[in-house]
Amino acid sequence: MISEVSLADPTLAQAPPPGWEGVRLTAPCRHPVIGVPVSVTDYDEVVAATLTAARAAVPFLVTALAVHGVVEACTRPDMGRAIAGFDVVTPDGQPVRHALNLLQKRRLRDRVYGPTLMLRLCAQAAREGLPIYLYGSTEAVVEKLAAALQARFPGLVVAGREPSVFRPLEAQERRALAARIRASGARLVFIGLGCPRQELFAWENRDLIGLPQICVGAAFDFHAGNKRQAPRWMQDLSLEWLFRLSQEPRRLFRRYAYTNSVFLLALARQILGTRRISEDRT
Repeated sequence: MISEVSLADPTLAQAPPPGWEGVRLTAPCRHPVIGVPVSVTDYDEVVAATLTAARAAVPFLVTALAVHGVVEACTRPDMGRAIAGFDVVTPDGQPVRHALNLLQKRRLRDRVYGPTLMLRLCAQAAREGLPIYLYGSTEAVVEKLAAALQARFPGLVVAGREPSVFRPLEAQERRALAARIRASGARLVFIGLGCPRQELFAWENRDLIGLPQICVGAAFDFHAGNKRQAPRWMQDLSLEWLFRLSQEPRRLFRRYAYTNSVFLLALARQILGTRRISEDRT
């Protein structure tokens, strides 16, 4: 399910950077889940599309949204606008994949999970000699993450890494950060600021950075060894949220209580609306 990405996108704030000319990028088709466009895709397709942009050193925005991210994009206008401008929005959570399959009668067999996507991209980047850049979290985490990735993927070049300052960047800071990333020679930029900060950052700096940006959130902590991932059986049963809640109950209880409720209610309304439209047509 492929659709061309227009290189004359009117939403781009600046003129396309050098390197766009003659590059034909493709991205998976997207369909709405509670009003948020989610890509019908798999790991191989996302990796291939992202690496095409990385080889050409052109902007390409990728994020992996679970229920929390989808609800943020549905309820926050700024997040909704940003997500509309992404090239790929993968179904990171199993509930999002199930919703996409149900609403669009698709047969996606697996989600496209941010931490796994990061590993697959790093593996291919190591094979092709495409340097990466890590931005987000704390100094300790990005140092451990860089070391862990290079140990796991011999030959992987970490062209640069720097932590978040945990506040919105001023215009001058944004330009300086983008200049450092471009000067590093990186071809893939992984963003670990948490949702929705990372998506807002990537969209705001799409053309300043001018490279593929992949928003992977908790992947920084997972691969650095700071947090545990849910067992595979819990992931497969759509219970990853429950595992994470057990690890961080104070931080996540209110979030999950709110976002899960909003998601289920909005999904029910969308299903009923779709059925009514179908009945009216018959």
